[in-house]
Amino acid sequence: MEEFKGEYITNKFSDRIYQRICTLPIIDYHCHLSPKEIYEDKPFTSIGELWLASDHYKWRLMRTAGVDEKFITGDAPIKNKYLKFVEVISTAFGNPVRDWVQLELEEYFGIGYKICPKYANTIWDLANKKISDEKLSPRKLIERSRVEYIATTDDIASDLAYHDLLAGYKVKITPSFRTDNLFLTGDIKAYKEYLTKLGKLENIKINSLDSLKEVINLRLQYFIKRGCKFSDIGVEGFPSVIHGDEKAAATFKKLLAGSDISDEDKDGLFGNLYAYLGKIYAANGIVQQWHLAVIRNGNTKALLASGRDSGYDSVGMEIDIRNVQKMLDVLCLTDSLPETIIYSLNPSMNYPLTTLCGSFPKVHAGISWWFNDHSRGMTETFNTVAELGHISSLVGMLTDSRSFLSYVRHDFYRQHLCEFLASKANESTDMEEAVSIAEKLSYTNAKELIGL
Repeated sequence: MEEFKGEYITNKFSDRIYQRICTLPIIDYHCHLSPKEIYEDKPFTSIGELWLASDHYKWRLMRTAGVDEKFITGDAPIKNKYLKFVEVISTAFGNPVRDWVQLELEEYFGIGYKICPKYANTIWDLANKKISDEKLSPRKLIERSRVEYIATTDDIASDLAYHDLLAGYKVKITPSFRTDNLFLTGDIKAYKEYLTKLGKLENIKINSLDSLKEVINLRLQYFIKRGCKFSDIGVEGFPSVIHGDEKAAATFKKLLAGSDISDEDKDGLFGNLYAYLGKIYAANGIVQQWHLAVIRNGNTKALLASGRDSGYDSVGMEIDIRNVQKMLDVLCLTDSLPETIIYSLNPSMNYPLTTLCGSFPKVHAGISWWFNDHSRGMTETFNTVAELGHISSLVGMLTDSRSFLSYVRHDFYRQHLCEFLASKANESTDMEEAVSIAEKLSYTNAKELIGL
């Protein structure tokens, strides 16, 4: 049997494409890595810590396999958690986490053993020796992965202190302008406390929609001074109506006063804010990212016990594509449409969403996100974008991860991309064109988008 360079490469043509692009640098324009951890650069203690300290992909997989929470986010010793994880991953056939952790062992530790209980202790000892001998730390893993640019995800009330401290680091670490908390009005007391915190950062009392918008713009300038090129929002729902400034301002006043507000008025207020954000992003060269069709923290008991971002989100209902169209159209009509990347967690939206993106300049369908970043999901995205538009319109891969080992996902993506291109192109006539597209979707599209 012929051996190819990539583990998921199956033929000579895709292997030839892959070998041309597999060592390209990485632009990670959306992730959840901690700037504090990157700055402090503390060596890791074990493979258990690296895999299980904060990666909710793995936590969720363990839960769905029936593992007790004490071995996930609980107080069990890390070796015990690791052994439970190995037990689960060894039979997680079809789940991409199984592919990723095998790639991680090979890429960062030179370990080729199959992940299973039989080799669990051997893998533990070999990986931990590598961690100890080389003092593996966040920066060492970032640099070993050939990462050139990282955009972290930061609430707009963040002081970005660690980004300031990382200003001289060889890898560009920039903040992203995450606006979710502007729309989480369900607990009005907590919402007003958040607005108070936000206003204090700019010495402005937020008591009107105008003052809120003023603070938002000032916070954006604060982020831009620290290299920000991306914004992001991933709340449930999407505005169905866009109210004018006067009506939206009146609704905001009622909201702060604790008065009853109709669903339509709240939706109109949110639509007004979305439009405002698009306007200031366009004026400042910020790429906006919309993450659609998600249910956040669906298990209230688990949320209270484990906190947010612990693996209790899920796929939401389809967003009415007409509402997304209205927002893009309003921004376009007012010359306020920034570069935009739209992701859907619900794959049933991908077909209409891809056609919608093709109706507007500077609007891109996002790569397979979260519950869709497995082999089939990536291939379906490639097929959909290629069949309905042009494959080169995809910006490229991102990790969306809290794990410093997650950069193997870029290689996983690149291998599947090369397989897709080889299946659609002719080796004897289309080789250079296929390589050109692979380069664009692996590196240069993202690099050009942020102006590196």
